Amino acid sequence: MKYLHEAIIIAGITFAAEIIKYFVPLPVPASIYGLILLFSLLKAGLLRLEQIENVGGLLLELMPLLLVPASVSFLTVLDTIQGMLLPVLVMGFAGTTAVMIITGRVSQWMIRRKEKGHE
Repeated sequence: MKYLHEAIIIAGITFAAEIIKYFVPLPVPASIYGLILLFSLLKAGLLRLEQIENVGGLLLELMPLLLVPASVSFLTVLDTIQGMLLPVLVMGFAGTTAVMIITGRVSQWMIRRKEKGHE
């Protein structure tokens, strides 16, 4: 019963994110709104990690399996994008590298800021 309750909470947040996407005229995926909403609820204390921890962990374990359809659909259009495959790969590599660097820098900044607050 606990798993059902956790799944309902996550599904509710996902549904709320879809509604937000419908009303906010920005080109942002509903999943991003969902992450922001979930983070806000956790940070505000309206939702505790223990309330979604088990199903969230299960979804993280299943994530590679959930990405298989996207990979297969990419392979089906490989002939179409073959002419621009090199620029797509370069942009993907550059984008991933930029995200990793920015994420690392922000994480380091936040850790240092937190350590200074405890001193």
